[in-house]
Amino acid sequence: MKLFQEKPEVHQYGGAQEFVEDFQIGEGDFVLAGKSVLEAHFAGLEKTGAVIRCKSRYGQGEPTDLMVDALLADFRKTGCGRIIAIGGGAVIDMAKILVLDGDAPAADIYQRRTELNKVRSLVAVPTTCGAGSEVSSVSIAEVTELHTKLGLACDEIYPDHAVLIPELLKELPWHFFVTSAIDALIHAIESYVSPKSNLYTRMFAKQAMEMLLGGFRKLAGEGQGCRESLYEEFLVASNMAGISFANAGTGAVHAMSYPLSGVYHVTHGEANYQFLTAVFQAYQEKAPEGDIGGLNEFLAVILGCGPGRVYREIEELLGSLIHRKPLREYGMKEEEIRAFAESVETTQQRLLNQSYVKFTADEMEEIYRKLY
Repeated sequence: MKLFQEKPEVHQYGGAQEFVEDFQIGEGDFVLAGKSVLEAHFAGLEKTGAVIRCKSRYGQGEPTDLMVDALLADFRKTGCGRIIAIGGGAVIDMAKILVLDGDAPAADIYQRRTELNKVRSLVAVPTTCGAGSEVSSVSIAEVTELHTKLGLACDEIYPDHAVLIPELLKELPWHFFVTSAIDALIHAIESYVSPKSNLYTRMFAKQAMEMLLGGFRKLAGEGQGCRESLYEEFLVASNMAGISFANAGTGAVHAMSYPLSGVYHVTHGEANYQFLTAVFQAYQEKAPEGDIGGLNEFLAVILGCGPGRVYREIEELLGSLIHRKPLREYGMKEEEIRAFAESVETTQQRLLNQSYVKFTADEMEEIYRKLY
């Protein structure tokens, strides 16, 4: 039985230029990046001879199959053999599809209706401290015909290199800085209790939880002004959480967030934030005797509370940094509660099978209704 793997080589640099020189970016490279980070940290990159594209060229917001199709059509004309993805999870997830051979449309790729063969290399440079996509074999996009996000998980789309450059986090607005870090915390917590977790994955998850919760407590105590001192710590913690979930998987928190993101275009980290404590409180009620007990004891030490209070403490801590809104404030309608629950049951079996407790549609309906 396979326990653990870490395929990408992980690198860290003090600045963007050092990375550009070390990786000898130039002709034959296709660079996909966010516009703001390109302008702030990679001025002059166009002089290297690389093909450079901004994600906004293909659409706004988080990836859809239509955006990926537009990217594929553009990329396939270039003949480039190496992809450099510089951005958040959306940029890296889109870039992962470029390593595959063939001319299939994105919807077929995400629904695995075509053969998946890797023929190009990928260098992933995260500019958020949350996605962990630089070390995972998962790409997520909304499949528009289904009105929900789907995750493609296969070894063929693992990046070859993951590059950590803490200064790139400077461009993140406060909202995205916090919600991306919350997403990393969720990766660590969900992977810790996954049925696929083991000693190796829990080691990375525990270290990530300790670093992230410690950072959140510092932010709560000292305010936004201390965030720069946390860039490296949060970026490394996100990477470690990514390594954990790349092996053990995420669960119902992610699964239940996908219809909210797909229908109302709520960003990934913020959508996951809505469900974190509610899902884990439901886990606790349904299976208190399992691995969640060890998780609660570990979290209690970090948070300085009893094991029975950890999720309330997390809710209060995160709530002091960013407000968690009721689902209705995103535009969600009460009649959609049941439809969302059924959609998750139908389309997210990969994630539900990795959950600490595999919820039924009825059980997920209860959680949606509680948060509505």
